[in-house]
Amino acid sequence: MTIPAQAIRHKYLRHNKKFPHVWCPGCGNGIVMAALLRAIYRMELSKDEIVLASGIGCSSRMPTYTDFNTLHTTHGRALTFATGLKLAKPSLNVVTIMGDGDATAIGGNHFIHAARRNLNLTAIIVNNSIYGMTGGQYSPTTPFGSKSTTSLYGHIEHDFSIAELAVTAGASFVARATVYHAALMDKLIEQAMRKRGFAVVEVISNCHVQYGRRNKLGGAVEMLKTYRDNAVTVKKAEKLSAEELAGKITIGVLTDREMPISTEEYKKVRQRANEAEGEL
Repeated sequence: MTIPAQAIRHKYLRHNKKFPHVWCPGCGNGIVMAALLRAIYRMELSKDEIVLASGIGCSSRMPTYTDFNTLHTTHGRALTFATGLKLAKPSLNVVTIMGDGDATAIGGNHFIHAARRNLNLTAIIVNNSIYGMTGGQYSPTTPFGSKSTTSLYGHIEHDFSIAELAVTAGASFVARATVYHAALMDKLIEQAMRKRGFAVVEVISNCHVQYGRRNKLGGAVEMLKTYRDNAVTVKKAEKLSAEELAGKITIGVLTDREMPISTEEYKKVRQRANEAEGEL
């Protein structure tokens, strides 16, 4: 399907909110938002069928610019609001947009249990390895040895993989892309939104201002080239050794499995409870 960019902008963006936006020039968040809009366009969903919820952070400003039902919630709590909404109205297509700190630091407990619970919603996590909006503090995905405003002489904690955490916690669908691989990203987002169950798309993105500059990684273009040069597909990664995969970014679908949906199982519990009450 040909994606008419002008039609998408006209249909899905709040025209009085488009400019000025808060993102730095070259930020990957705009690429992520465009990929999300392309996926929704292909799915032919009406704006009233979609809810986009976010927490706090650079990527979490996305609901401000998109003309859907939107929730800009508190730090780390996007998934709790989304859970309540999905339980109240399961027919809605609920998508959360979060950053690495928002989703896996203050929101880490909610993220793990949302995956375990397997609600039918989509989580897009923009991972730029830093707290970009609040001053450049290290996050759970800041690599060991990296510099930030809270690790001026090198980070002493080890980062973890958001996507692999989601797989382990029980998500039905988990995928990863980078902002360089924009065409792949919107296909993965579409797959995630069509998936029945908790679906996670981790997007490796650049924060060249707060992270790249401090760690001498260059500007936005240089960081995107790094993603291009260091990304390997899931299929290719299966043939590489652990040593060969060191420093690489595995992109594609990491897991796609069928699991019971929480809201559907809850209906069964209610039915059993009603039947038991009728027998008393």
